[in-house]
Amino acid sequence: MAQTKQTAADLVVYGKIYTSKDGQVAEAFAAKDGKYVYVGDKAGAQAYVKEGATQVIDYSGKGLVMPGCGNGHAHYPMGFAINLVGVVVGADATPKDFLDEIIPDAVRKARETGATSIFGFGWSLVNFQNDMPTRQDLDAICADIPIYIADNEGHKGLTNTCCLVNAGYMTEDGAVLVKEDSIRGGEIVMGADGTPCGYLKETAGTRARAHLDNDAIYPVSIAKTVLDKVQQHLLSEGYTMFMDGWTNYFYNDNTYKAAQEMDEAGDLHVVLGLNYELESWMDLEEGLQAALESRKYASKHVLPKWVKLFIDGTVETGTGYVDPVYPDGHNGEPIWTEDEVTRVSEVANNNDMTVHVHTMGNKACNLAVNGFINGGKDEMRNIIVHVYNIDDADLERMAEHDIYATSGMLWHHGKRESIAAMRELGMVPMHTVGKSYPMKSFFDFGVTLTGHTDYPALSGSPDDPFGMMEIAVTGVLAGEDGDPYWPEELLTREQYLTAMTINVAKQLYLEDERGSITKGKYADFLLLDTDVLTCPDDEIHKAKVQATYFEGEKVFSR
Repeated sequence: MAQTKQTAADLVVYGKIYTSKDGQVAEAFAAKDGKYVYVGDKAGAQAYVKEGATQVIDYSGKGLVMPGCGNGHAHYPMGFAINLVGVVVGADATPKDFLDEIIPDAVRKARETGATSIFGFGWSLVNFQNDMPTRQDLDAICADIPIYIADNEGHKGLTNTCCLVNAGYMTEDGAVLVKEDSIRGGEIVMGADGTPCGYLKETAGTRARAHLDNDAIYPVSIAKTVLDKVQQHLLSEGYTMFMDGWTNYFYNDNTYKAAQEMDEAGDLHVVLGLNYELESWMDLEEGLQAALESRKYASKHVLPKWVKLFIDGTVETGTGYVDPVYPDGHNGEPIWTEDEVTRVSEVANNNDMTVHVHTMGNKACNLAVNGFINGGKDEMRNIIVHVYNIDDADLERMAEHDIYATSGMLWHHGKRESIAAMRELGMVPMHTVGKSYPMKSFFDFGVTLTGHTDYPALSGSPDDPFGMMEIAVTGVLAGEDGDPYWPEELLTREQYLTAMTINVAKQLYLEDERGSITKGKYADFLLLDTDVLTCPDDEIHKAKVQATYFEGEKVFSR
C-alpha cells in the first residue's frame, strides 16, 4: 500500500545492523527528520519507502551497520591545538637542536608577529635528561618573552626566567619565592645555585603555563579552527560522541565559546561533553565557581556538565597511589584529599554537574569512590578514569552507587620484554605483577564501563574504535611481538561495542536519545566495510568507516 507523505521516510538502510540494544541485530531501519522511525526486518522497512522521497541504501553483504561510537575520555582539542599554535619539538630533537635551531626560530617568529608568549611541546625526556636546557640557556636566546615548552607527555616543561617570574616562583634578581616541593602534585626543580633551573614537573608546570598570555595563544577564532579539525577527525574514525578530558587547557573559556558558537551556527555534527579541570594550586572554591559558570555555554550538542580532578600519576612511572607499596617502599601520594573530593562532589552534584576523576592506583580509586559516596549523588554518575587496578570492594561500591569507569586497552599490551623491564626497574607494585588495566571486571561487577583512547596519550595504540576493539578482545596490538598482560580481563566483541556506544551515551546522559539504533532516537550510525562481529580476531583493526551519519545526515564519506 502506498504511503502518505507523512509516513514516508527520508532514509531507509538495509544490511546487517548491530543495534547495540541488548545485542540485537536487525535487517533494516527507516529514519525521518533525523530520527529512527522503524527498526526491524526488511519487509517492514520497505513500507516506509516512497519513490522520489526516500533515499535507500542497500548495504547488504558489504560489512556492518552500527551506531555511532563514543570516546569516553580524550584530549582532542588540546592535542590538535598544540600542533597548531605551539612550537613543535620533534621526538628525535637533541638539546643542541633545541637551543641552536628550534628556540631561536620560535623567538624570531614571535618577534615578527608581536607574540606575547612562546608556547610549545614535544621534547623527549629520554633525549634531554642528561643535558637538560636551563632557564639561563633560554634567557641567552630570549629574556623578555615568556617561554614554556612542554615535553611530549605534557607533564613537564622548560621555561625561561621571565616565565618563572610571572608565575611567582622567583624574582628577576634570583630570589626564590616558592620552594621546590611546595606546589602540591608538582616540583620546581632547583639548580646547583639553589634557584629554579627552569625545569618544572606536573602541576608546577601547569601553574606556570597558566600565566602565559593564553588568550593571545588560543583565541576563539583558533579554537573554532581546532574544533573543526577535531570534528573531521572524529567523524572519519566513527565517533559521534566525545568526552573532552580538559576543556580549559589554555585557562580560558574559548573552547567552550567556540563550541557553542559552532553549534548555534549549525556547524557541529558531534556531541561534545566538556570538562572543567581544577588544579591543586587553585583556590578550590573559586575553581568550583568557575566550573559552575561554564554551564552557560550549553547548547544542543555542547554539554558543559563535568568537573575534572587529577588524583594521581601513573602506576608504571611510580606516581600512582597504590597499596601494597612499590618494591622500593613508596606508595605514591594523592594530589587531592578525600575531603576535597567530597567537597567537589557535593558542590558539583548539587548543581547538576558530574565529577570526572583521573585515577590509576587502587588507593586513588578508593579515595575517589569514598569522595563520591560521601559528598555526591548516585544519580549523577560520577566517573573514575583509566584505573590501573582497583580492589573488589570498591568495584562492588561502584556498582551500588552507579559510579562509572572509563578506560581503554591502550596500555594493556606491549612487547614481551616490556612488562619484565617494568618489574626489574621496580615500576610495578608487587600485587599488580602480571596484571594491567581491568576491563571485564567492570562488567562482572555490574559497573558501567565506557571505552576511551586518551588521545593524544596513545602509548603506541591506535585511536580509532576498531583498533582499540581488537586490543580489548585479544590483548595484543596488531604487528606487535607481545602477549596479553592480563588475559582474564579481555572482553567479548559485544562487550566492547557496548562500552563504546550505548554506555558512552549513558555517560553523557543521552541513552534515551543516542547510542543505539532504536526507534525514537537520533539516527547516528556508521557504515563499516568489515563485520567486526564475525571477522577473524586479528582483522578487527582493519575495519574502516565508509560513511558516518549524524541525525540522519551523511557527515563523513571515505
